[in-house]
Amino acid sequence: MILSISGVVLLGVVVFICCRSHGLKWSHACVSALFGFYVSSTAVAPSIKAGGESLASLLGGLKF
Repeated sequence: MILSISGVVLLGVVVFICCRSHGLKWSHACVSALFGFYVSSTAVAPSIKAGGESLASLLGGLKF
């Protein structure tokens, strides 16, 4: 649960920065968010969640 909350916060910050500096329109960000909610209610959602968890564990295992 902590990982998903921090992931949401990180993605929110990235979207905010893109809206402010790179010209991403707020309408595009809203459409992307709505698309995310739509995808989360489909049969693809478990695969996407598993992929995100795999990526998080991969990044968490990196040693610098």
